[in-house]
Amino acid sequence: MAEAKSPAQEFEKGLTGSSTDVASFEREGKTFIERAQHALHSNPALVPLIVLMLSLGLFGALLGSKFFSAFTLTLILQQVAITGIVGAAQTLVVITAGIELSVGAIMVFSSVVMGQFTFRYGIPAPISILCGFAVGGGIGWINGFLVARVKLPPFIVTLGMWQIVLAANFLYSRNETIRSQDIEAQAPLLQLFGAQLKIGGAVFTLGVIAMVVLVFVLNYALTQTAWGRHVYAIGDDPEAAKLAGVKVQKTLMSVYTVSGLICALAGWVLIGRIGSVSPTAGQFANIESITAVVIGGISLFGGRGSILGMLFGALIVGVFALGLRLLGTDPQWTYLLIGLLIIFAVAIDQWIRKVAG
Repeated sequence: MAEAKSPAQEFEKGLTGSSTDVASFEREGKTFIERAQHALHSNPALVPLIVLMLSLGLFGALLGSKFFSAFTLTLILQQVAITGIVGAAQTLVVITAGIELSVGAIMVFSSVVMGQFTFRYGIPAPISILCGFAVGGGIGWINGFLVARVKLPPFIVTLGMWQIVLAANFLYSRNETIRSQDIEAQAPLLQLFGAQLKIGGAVFTLGVIAMVVLVFVLNYALTQTAWGRHVYAIGDDPEAAKLAGVKVQKTLMSVYTVSGLICALAGWVLIGRIGSVSPTAGQFANIESITAVVIGGISLFGGRGSILGMLFGALIVGVFALGLRLLGTDPQWTYLLIGLLIIFAVAIDQWIRKVAG
């Protein structure tokens, strides 16, 4: 399927014509900076990948084998598993030029539903888990309906839904935590993603494997399917996408629904990660997911970015958090450096966006 061109691009084509000589002249006349802009525009995951490699090299030089060990590196993966999964849900929405502030609340509420259905009502764990996914997907569908059909701003819709789901979470759970020992004894399936797989000194959890598989599946869907191209087209120019035959409302609703389902998966992984079902867990997941998305080079203006970049962004945060902790520095330095990285990432995004069509 050929990419839809916006009216501005068609107009520009009419002005410049199709002369190969002109195109050749423009290519030859590009400076190194312009070529770098175009390279980064074509490969949005390149900047966070470079930053990730530099941060690994920095802490490796400072800490040596204490940092560059199989256990330490896989520990970083374990620590960012939840952020990576919730960040995947956030990425889908941000690519459409939206924002999802309720991802953390949906994640926790889905986990609470899974736990409460099992222990309060005696429902078998597999069915309770499916109910948790239904709740997550249902909340996502409502968000999508309000954004796509009712035409409400994504920020307002998800901000309101965050408050609603957060309140529902505490009211329904009665602020009670289901203990790890009870889950292990009666419904170990809820803790599935906490299971560990040891390879030499490396320790992987099923939650980490789920995150990696999810990222690569979504990367394929976004880059190799018509649905993925439609998602990018909506974020770039919804009116042009509509004129090109994209069902904008239907696609937007599917994005928010899939986002909700991914948050439910994150809720299941969260139970395995902490061992218990807690209504107070994951309180900063929405902020952490946005941080991973921004540092990962995904444009908040929509239409550009890679879900692999989001994963690199989450890993950057994990590397800085663990590296500074091993150095014995004040935890506030982590927040300071992450804040600087966020501002740097947005500045780079603005610079890359100056690339001419």
